[in-house]
Amino acid sequence: MDLLKLPIGEEDFKEIITKNYYYVDKTLFMKELIELHGKVNLFTRPRRWGKTLNISTLKYFFEKTKEDNSSLFEHLKIYKDDQSMEECGKYPVISLSLKGGKQSDYDLSILAIKRAITSEFRRHEEAVLAYGREKERILRILDAVGDIGDYIDSLGLLSNILFQFHGVKVIILIDEYDVPLENAYFQGFYKQMTFFIRSLFESALKTNEALNFAVLTGCLRIAKESIFTGLNNLNIISVLSEDYSEHFGFTEPEVQQMLNYYHLTEKNAIITEWYNGYTIGKTKVYNPWSLVKYVYALNQNIDAMPVDYWGNTSSNEIIRELIHDADITTRDEIELLLKGGNITKQVHEDITYDEIHLTMDNMWNFLFFMGYLKKIDEWMDPLGDRFMCLEIPNKEVRYIFRNKISAWFQEMVASENLEDFYTGMKDYRIKRKNHLSVNGR
Repeated sequence: MDLLKLPIGEEDFKEIITKNYYYVDKTLFMKELIELHGKVNLFTRPRRWGKTLNISTLKYFFEKTKEDNSSLFEHLKIYKDDQSMEECGKYPVISLSLKGGKQSDYDLSILAIKRAITSEFRRHEEAVLAYGREKERILRILDAVGDIGDYIDSLGLLSNILFQFHGVKVIILIDEYDVPLENAYFQGFYKQMTFFIRSLFESALKTNEALNFAVLTGCLRIAKESIFTGLNNLNIISVLSEDYSEHFGFTEPEVQQMLNYYHLTEKNAIITEWYNGYTIGKTKVYNPWSLVKYVYALNQNIDAMPVDYWGNTSSNEIIRELIHDADITTRDEIELLLKGGNITKQVHEDITYDEIHLTMDNMWNFLFFMGYLKKIDEWMDPLGDRFMCLEIPNKEVRYIFRNKISAWFQEMVASENLEDFYTGMKDYRIKRKNHLSVNGR
């Protein structure tokens, strides 16, 4: 019997099911979402941790379409839950990915986001054309010729259109919501992009009477004050949260099931050393991207060695910038981590991209929430401040620290004496501050 293909780079749920890819069943994500029913749910997880696939799964499960998609779930866990299946195919869904907003300048980034919104309007063209108001604006959006004013509250407009057409409140899914913000920070138009994203979200998530509920995904939690201003119904589910903890990343039983299926149980120890070690809430999980890539490699060559798959999925530019702000203490902490030790840091969840450089604690928090560190303990002091004990999770991330982060830091301390080092740090911070000021950050 031929084994199922592994979904390398495939993030569309329907494609995975209908084209016989191996699927790690995360469909009880819908059951938990239905039962907890947060109004606006923001899930933050490291990159390549299944966020896009989960958004796709939600879309096929909840969306009301002419085609019955319930058969896609027939052999999956959610299908056995009758109460959850009653919600299948019941709602109009707006599904938007902002990952295309990673462009070299503001105009191109906005253009990419506008095109994504236009595509979603076209996907609902029957309802859009039946709408009795704002005909000229709607046609400009459909023809992809609208100006920024046409788009700035377009998700709110589309919600109202779908609510009027279907008579059911909408579900809004936004994937990679923070990609345009991270990109804008590095390219020098952070304030402009923040204003646009804030306005777009307010129309969809804050003042939207046509909204049933919304799910957003991203890597980093952005402070309410910068993006989600006044959004009091925001439910943030980070790597520290116990809710939904098993739905992103692969749990131990899921990994064992995969290894059994592909006859790779003898590789369990090395896979655990390289790709396990993360804790989401209280659930221990594996890096899903790296695990799938390594299992694929083993299927081609049983003697394939484990490598750093995850570290090569991004430019890591933000990590390089963070290291440029580091000092001698930080270097010592990096060396301690590389030796298998741990460090203690205060928790700061509300980090914005323009605040990462303000303190070294912000840097360590960023590394933690992006998946470069794991929490092994946490506590609260008498003043109510929260602290974490952090360490490197596995050999893959240790490789990244040793060959990327540590190497970048060594470049900065190559000076022969400490005085030159501190002078260089002072000059860099002055230049960095001037650069941020000039670019309006």
